[in-house]
Amino acid sequence: MSAQTYLAYDYPALSVFWSMLVFFLWIMWFVLLFRVVTDIFRDDDLGGWGKAGWLVGVVVLPFLGVFVYLIARGRNMGRREVAQAQAQQRAVDDYIRRTARAGAGPSSADELAKLSEMRSRGDITDDEFRRAKDLVLAGTGTAGPRHDVPTTPTP
Repeated sequence: MSAQTYLAYDYPALSVFWSMLVFFLWIMWFVLLFRVVTDIFRDDDLGGWGKAGWLVGVVVLPFLGVFVYLIARGRNMGRREVAQAQAQQRAVDDYIRRTARAGAGPSSADELAKLSEMRSRGDITDDEFRRAKDLVLAGTGTAGPRHDVPTTPTP
């Protein structure tokens, strides 16, 4: 058996430090590489050939390609990332607003505005407007019964 067994005391602390440093630098390198590749595809200023050229440069000569990309085009990488994050946040906010509106029926204020518009056009009389307004405010109008307003009159 010629295989050597390394125990913990055979691996000095400085070697552990350098090994961990190299490992973390290797991970950081891949993170940087993927961010550059993502930025190449995200950039709207580059045409198809420009994107293909940068991608070939980054894939064929990764260290040189990434460093040249960062020097040449790195200034706007942060701006593009912030713009992308803001666009995603706007899309999420719009989706939440649309979903919230779809689940809720028309509010009392919307119904009163429609009634007022119908009265101003002459579609309903003042007496019909008052009766419909009372129904809406009582919660028995077209929006359906409201649970916070009692439907039976109090004596």
